Amino acid sequence: MPQVVVLPPFTSVRSAPSLGFMESEIDVATAKALLEWQIDMGVTEAISETPINRYEVPKEAPKPKPKAAAPEVAVASTTDPVDEAKALAARAASLEELAEIQAAFPHCALKQGARNFVFADGKPEARVMVIGEAPGRDEDREGKPFVGRAGQLLDQMLAAIDHGRSDETNPVYITNILPWRPPQNRNPEPDEIAMIMPFVERHVALANPDVLVLMGNIACQGVLGMKGITRLRGKWVEALGKPALPMFHPAYLLRNPVAKRDAWHDLLMLQAKLRAGV
Repeated sequence: MPQVVVLPPFTSVRSAPSLGFMESEIDVATAKALLEWQIDMGVTEAISETPINRYEVPKEAPKPKPKAAAPEVAVASTTDPVDEAKALAARAASLEELAEIQAAFPHCALKQGARNFVFADGKPEARVMVIGEAPGRDEDREGKPFVGRAGQLLDQMLAAIDHGRSDETNPVYITNILPWRPPQNRNPEPDEIAMIMPFVERHVALANPDVLVLMGNIACQGVLGMKGITRLRGKWVEALGKPALPMFHPAYLLRNPVAKRDAWHDLLMLQAKLRAGV
């Protein structure tokens, strides 16, 4: 497309005699009208006072300006937390190593709002391993599982069948699915359970108890992949290579004392299993 050139809006008659106007005849309104007409005709460039040779080749080509560095963009990690948890848990050769590795696990956001990492309590060599749900306020403050009202009731339940976390003859080992307290004691999310389960599985393998006791819905969801503790309780199942007995969580029993009769039935089942040598 040919280049269209426009005269400066206040060009004198000496510079543009073809316009047919004397210098004194061009007022502001006329100049404005002429400029608008030229724009309507497609004018894109004005003639300057100094002539420009557009065919002249510069003596030295200008150096290209260095490109600005592209801003750094944060790339989301493609690491699967569950896969990473499996790899980390597999490295642990002892419960002490497992606790250290799990405490440093970076992908569970619950640790950001928790006071303490709650790993386990009792004697690791115990025949019975109790798996609860998650730390509450008291557990988060003290760094041990089952130390609040629910924990006190659990101790009474275990003592009723001559077991206890500090018992020398019939000890019990206690842990939770999650080692960090969920905010406001809410139920753990499925993705939170999934990324921690590899550590739970390794925990069971290293402790190597004879039986597992799954306290509450979250423990059953994590270990068995099922919920519905009212339906699941009181029946022995196989889980993580061990006989497992789902039971009501002590916190549920505090809210529903009538269910203590079912809990006592389940405790007697546990006692019978242990006496039979599993």
